[in-house]
Amino acid sequence: MKSYFKKIVSIKELLKRVGKFPRGKNNNIGMCHGVFDLVHPGHIRHLSFAKQKVSKLIVSITSDINVKKAELRPYVPQMLRAENLAALEFVDFVIIDENETPIKNLKKIKPDFFIKGYEYVKNEIHLKTKEEIDTLKKYGGQFLFTPGDFVLSSSKIIEDDRPDLSMIKLKSLMEGEKINFNDIRAAIDKFENCDVLVVGDTIIDNYVNTSVIGNNAKTPTFSAKYINEENFIGGAAIIALHLKAAGAKVKFCSVLGNDSLGKFVKNKLKKNKVIDLTIVDNDRPTTEKKYFICGKDRLLKVDKVENSPINSDFQNYIIKQIRNHKKGIIIFSDFRHGIFNNQSIPSFIKSINKNIFKVADSQVASRWGNILDFKDFDLITPNEKEARFSLADQDTSIRPLASILYDKSKCKVLILKLREKGLITLRRKISKNDFRSFFVIDALQKNIVDTVGCGDALLAYASLGLFVSKNSLIASILGSVSAALLSLENGNKPIPKIKVLKKIGELEKVIKSFS
Repeated sequence: MKSYFKKIVSIKELLKRVGKFPRGKNNNIGMCHGVFDLVHPGHIRHLSFAKQKVSKLIVSITSDINVKKAELRPYVPQMLRAENLAALEFVDFVIIDENETPIKNLKKIKPDFFIKGYEYVKNEIHLKTKEEIDTLKKYGGQFLFTPGDFVLSSSKIIEDDRPDLSMIKLKSLMEGEKINFNDIRAAIDKFENCDVLVVGDTIIDNYVNTSVIGNNAKTPTFSAKYINEENFIGGAAIIALHLKAAGAKVKFCSVLGNDSLGKFVKNKLKKNKVIDLTIVDNDRPTTEKKYFICGKDRLLKVDKVENSPINSDFQNYIIKQIRNHKKGIIIFSDFRHGIFNNQSIPSFIKSINKNIFKVADSQVASRWGNILDFKDFDLITPNEKEARFSLADQDTSIRPLASILYDKSKCKVLILKLREKGLITLRRKISKNDFRSFFVIDALQKNIVDTVGCGDALLAYASLGLFVSKNSLIASILGSVSAALLSLENGNKPIPKIKVLKKIGELEKVIKSFS
C-alpha cells in the first residue's frame, strides 16, 4: 500500500487525530469539501491556498451515492477520488462523506476554517453555502473563500474531452472489493458444475448482405444487389449456447415452428450438446428477423413472427420442465413472442423450485416486455430503454432511475446495461466484501463491430458468475468481458470461455502496468 493511503481515514479516526475545537493558532484545522471528480489545476490552487492558512488540511469528498449532477456521475469512483487527493503533499487527511451535504461533518469536526472556491461567492451566495456559513458561526469557526484567479470545472472537462479511465477505475474497484483476477478465473472453473434451464423465445437473425446500386427514378425506392446471407441463432436460444460455451450443463425450453428454421435451431442445439426441450407448434413460424445490410449500415428489418400467446398445452409443458429443474439456475428470456404473457408469467414463476437461482431479462424492442413482471429474482439485466419503459419514466437520470427500478423489482442484483457507456450494478449485501450499494464498469471495448447480442452474452456470463461466486463484481466483470468480445463479431455467436480467459489475462496485464 502506498504511504499516502494512510491519509484516507474514517470520520471516527479523524476526530481522534485532530482534537477538539478550539485548537490554538499553531494547531488549527482547515477543511475543504467537494466532489473532486477530476483533480485539475483549479483544485490544486484552491487546496494549496487553503493549506497556507492552516496547520492541517482535511479534504472531504461527496460519496458516489450522493453525487447527483449530470448522467453517470461521478465519473471517477469515490475511493479513486480519495486516493488522488491523498497523493497531494499539502493534503493531510481525506474523508469520504456519506451524507448529502457536509453539514453533519462540519458539526462533528468543527474545523477552525472551512474554505470554498471563489465561484461560490462571485454572484449571490447559494442557500447551501449560507447554511455552511451559519454552521461555522454557531461554534466560532471561520469561513474563507479562495481567490478566483483560476477557475475550472470538472464537469466541463469530462463532458468536452472525457479521459479514458476505464482500466484505472476497474483496478480501483477490484482493490476496494478485494477481488483479483485469480478469483475471476476460479469462478470460471466452477461453471462446469452449473445446471441451467433457459426458457424463452427463439429468434433467428438473418443477415442479408447487399451493395446499393441506386434508386428508382419514379419512386423513393433504392435498389440493392444481393451478395450473400447468413443465419444466426438469437433470442433465448443464443443465451443457451453462450452458457454451454462457458462450460455449463444447459437445457433449453422453447416453442419452434414446423419449418426449416425450427430444424436449424434443433441441429444447432444438438451440435452444441444443449439438452433440447423445445416443442413444435404447427400453427406458428419460427421467429425470424431479417436484416438487409449494406456495409455497416442496416437498410431494413423484416420480421416473420406470430406473437399470439402459446396455447395451454404448450404452457403446461413448459411448467412441467420448470418443475423438473431441481437445482442450479433458471433463466427467463422474454422477447414477448408468445411464451411470456400476463397469464403465463405468474404460472411459470410459481412453478420454480425453492432453491433455484432465478434470472430474468425482458426485452423492449418491437414488442413490449416488462422486467417488473419478474420480481424477487436473484438477477435482472435490463437496458436503459427497458428500465424506462417498465417505470414509465423518460426523464430521471440514469443512477436514480436504476435505484427506483431496483427497489420496485426487489431483486438481489440489478445490472443495468448502458451500451457504449458500460453498465451500472446495484446490489444488496451478498458477501462480506460488498460495501458499495452500486458501482459502474465502463465499456471494455471501444472499436465495436456489431452490438446485436451483447446483452445476451452479458446475461449468460453474469448469471453463471453470480451463481458460483456470490459476488456481483465478478459477475459484472464477466458480463462486461463477454459483451466486449461479442461486439467484435459480426452476428450473434457463442463466446467460448477460452476467449473470456484470454481477455481476462489481457486486462490483468494492462492493470498490472499501472502498479
